[in-house]
Amino acid sequence: MAMKIRLARGGSKKRPHYSIVAADSRYARDGRFAEKLGTYNPLLAKDDERRVIMDMERVQYWLSHGAQPTDRVSRFLEAAGVIEKKERANLEKAKPGKKAQERAQQKADKAAAAAEAPAEETAE
Repeated sequence: MAMKIRLARGGSKKRPHYSIVAADSRYARDGRFAEKLGTYNPLLAKDDERRVIMDMERVQYWLSHGAQPTDRVSRFLEAAGVIEKKERANLEKAKPGKKAQERAQQKADKAAAAAEAPAEETAE
């Protein structure tokens, strides 16, 4: 059995609340799970201690038995100091495309030209 430590969604529409569970990877996201390990409430402030609550003893147990945390859960565990921080690829998806970069360059050139023109007029 390939066990995962992952999030199971609960809560109503636009009011998410997640349970951190140990489940077989073949089961549905909100389906059957072996054990509930904690909760995650994304609606609370990031510095609120009730945002992520985990039973670390049971998490350690499942990790020692080969359970793999999902990306989001591994970030929670890294913040708690349970596992070491992974090196993640810094994807360049956030960069604008070529056309947008060209438009931004043209706009910057126009702004620079406009800034230079009044400076020349006042010098005369």
